[in-house]
Amino acid sequence: MHLARLLHLTDSALPTGSFAYSYGLESSATFGLLPDSGALRNYLYSFLQQVVSLEFPFLNSCFYLPENTQALYDLAAEYDAQMLVPPLHRASLVQASNWLRLLVSFYPTAGLAELSSWFAGLPLHFVPAFALSLRRVGFGLDEARTAYLHMALRDQISAAIRLGVLGPMEGHRLQHDFYAIFEELLAAPTSVSYQEATRSGFLLEVTQLFHEDIYSKLFQN
Repeated sequence: MHLARLLHLTDSALPTGSFAYSYGLESSATFGLLPDSGALRNYLYSFLQQVVSLEFPFLNSCFYLPENTQALYDLAAEYDAQMLVPPLHRASLVQASNWLRLLVSFYPTAGLAELSSWFAGLPLHFVPAFALSLRRVGFGLDEARTAYLHMALRDQISAAIRLGVLGPMEGHRLQHDFYAIFEELLAAPTSVSYQEATRSGFLLEVTQLFHEDIYSKLFQN
């Protein structure tokens, strides 16, 4: 049942709002940065590498730092400062709010509603909300990291299919192929400290910024 609950939380039907964002994929396709399947694979790999280098240190710290402490408050402040692209900043806050509202209804006795109060005066973003809530309801760090990486890939593949960059069968085969890469990404050493989080895909952020220049958009960002 433990695995079944985690599978439910990573289900694409869960209304957290991630389906509304392309995180730079739409602008990359619009401006000709994804001319073929090889370019899409490179894009996805770069996207997931940045998840590991930038998001995973924050996930790790959320599982190691004591709850409701100044150290955790500092983590939330640093993550907010790292969200440099305004649309992604807004998306992260929306997803965090939706995620916590859902998990409070799923686990009413876990005290998840109090998480937001730990960061009074600071915006609570999706990554710390995701990690802290899973920690509270009994999931481990390895499970949280795998689930987050799966969700990041799934949302990108789903966006690519809806944009017509590739067909449904091809998209799901690509997603299946990428699970072999997960072992490499999950085995890569990442710091326990969020202070060592690094960006590895600067072109991704450029395309995320260019998203606002698209004349007609299917996604937000």
